[in-house]
Amino acid sequence: MCTGACSKFIAIPLYILALVSMICNIILFFPDFDTKYAAAEGQITEEVKYMGGFIGGGIMVLIPAIHIHLTSAKNCCANRCGMFLSIGFAAAGVLGAVYSLSAAALGLSNGPTCFWSNILSPIPKWGTPFANSSGSYLSDKDQWSWCRVPENVVEFNVGLFSTLLVAACLELVLCAIQMVNGLFGCICGTCEMTGIPSPTLSSSPSSSPLS
Repeated sequence: MCTGACSKFIAIPLYILALVSMICNIILFFPDFDTKYAAAEGQITEEVKYMGGFIGGGIMVLIPAIHIHLTSAKNCCANRCGMFLSIGFAAAGVLGAVYSLSAAALGLSNGPTCFWSNILSPIPKWGTPFANSSGSYLSDKDQWSWCRVPENVVEFNVGLFSTLLVAACLELVLCAIQMVNGLFGCICGTCEMTGIPSPTLSSSPSSSPLS
């Protein structure tokens, strides 16, 4: 596969993954699909405020994806210089993906902020009941009932943070591949398919005119 075609193959999934990351991060601000928690103080999961999906997996991947896509377009960036620049853009995408991955992993590990209580802490209060569990609550669904409000917030956070985690991993792999692809394109150049003109045969007169 040509380096230009490979760039296009990488850029299109990056568009989708960046969009998914941004949407997931925005939805995380509205647990139970209600805006009142975002407006209140201390009722939103802290890792959501890091904006890992919107900034890291979103904007920091979307901008490189645009340039990477342009390296597959004729008469634009499909040249050695464009490929060289794509290495730097892809590296920025890697950093963004790592940031999104870190925020999502931390969000899964600490769990959601909710109005909770259990046997050891019978007085309901707002907080992060699974912060010291090292993620063990993920395999013990009985603990999920500790969170009273917002309703089903544990499932809500686990689903969206897991989606962010998977998207960030895919973005990381694709951007890393583009760094290698950009290096090959910078050294070897892009291979554009150009049409080969068919030879034209000039016909000569078979015989000279008789006087």
